[in-house]
Amino acid sequence: MPQPAYRLQALPPYPLAVLNQRIRELNAQGMDVIGLDIGSPDMPPPEIVIDALDKSIHHAGHHSYSGYKGTPSFCAAIARHYRERFGVTLDPNTQVLPLIGSKEGIVNLSLAYLDRGDIALVPNVGYPSYSLGAQLAGAEVYWLPVDGAGGYLPDFDAIPAEVLTRAKLLWVNYPSNPTGATAELDFYQRAVDFCSGHNILLASDNPYVDVTFDGYVAGSALQAKNALATAVEFMSFSKTYNMAGWRLGAAVGNAEGINTLLQIKSNTDSGHFEPIYDAGVIALEQVPRSWIDERNAVYQCRRDRILETLPRIGLSAEKTKGSLYVWAKVVEGDGGSYAEAALTNAHVSVAPGQIYGPGGIKYVRISLGTPDARLDEALVRLEKWYASR
Repeated sequence: MPQPAYRLQALPPYPLAVLNQRIRELNAQGMDVIGLDIGSPDMPPPEIVIDALDKSIHHAGHHSYSGYKGTPSFCAAIARHYRERFGVTLDPNTQVLPLIGSKEGIVNLSLAYLDRGDIALVPNVGYPSYSLGAQLAGAEVYWLPVDGAGGYLPDFDAIPAEVLTRAKLLWVNYPSNPTGATAELDFYQRAVDFCSGHNILLASDNPYVDVTFDGYVAGSALQAKNALATAVEFMSFSKTYNMAGWRLGAAVGNAEGINTLLQIKSNTDSGHFEPIYDAGVIALEQVPRSWIDERNAVYQCRRDRILETLPRIGLSAEKTKGSLYVWAKVVEGDGGSYAEAALTNAHVSVAPGQIYGPGGIKYVRISLGTPDARLDEALVRLEKWYASR
């Protein structure tokens, strides 16, 4: 076989895929591994969404290509949602682009804007696809230092001038994966002003906007003044409506950015299955807020159970107001060693923090997307293992 493309030489395997393969191998050996690593909702979508999919599937005309820009009804529903939820006005024809899950949009945005010699500004604790997408495009990553003391918000003024001359993308993500940190409108305004002043595209990844706790309401980067001149935001149905396997999302915002992303996507995919778009419209327009609140209450109870257990398993964490995770600091050692020991001895898988960047070495990420009974068993296993060390 010929050698793989040059772009893959510096691109490591996707870290969570490597972890998932390890777990599959252990399970095949007869071990019962409880996964607290993957951020996948364990509860189903609302019945009304499933029913909408079923109804649309049986429509004889809904099995052809749906178009590179999705269906007009879906794009219009996204625009209405942003107007009603955030007070942001979008043109559904030019400022909304459906995605096959927001992850592909994130990587494709890097391919659309980054070349060799360019720089992506990426928090040093964040979703791996921000940095891996830049590496796939042949660009460089400048790690923005973020930490708990600063609320995991980057300091734009600390970025060196020589970096700014080559920077083309800035990634922000609140509520954050993996930290659970949140950001308010004043931060988004600083980010918009910073990007406008340096000709940088602001990329806001916002899949956890409706996974929040203790009455907290998260916002959108597009609510900042003049955001539509410099920002693109990624929204997803995976976490908001428990539709992770449906792979439905959208990019919204700056029309030029959306059109550039479409140029990549129209050459690599042909859009979604139309019934999934139809179900997405129902999710946006007919799922009541009460359903989201009840689901979030389940996650909140899990968060609190994990936080209560952490001191007894060698971890510590702050109570966060959003996302699907507990970002826990390892009291002794590092996250990689802790995760390996927990997997080997307790048969519980947590995600080592270094997966999420150089700022995560001392941490592990624990997902709230595990059914209550299995979560309780995992916590008991971890307590027994840690006490017997």
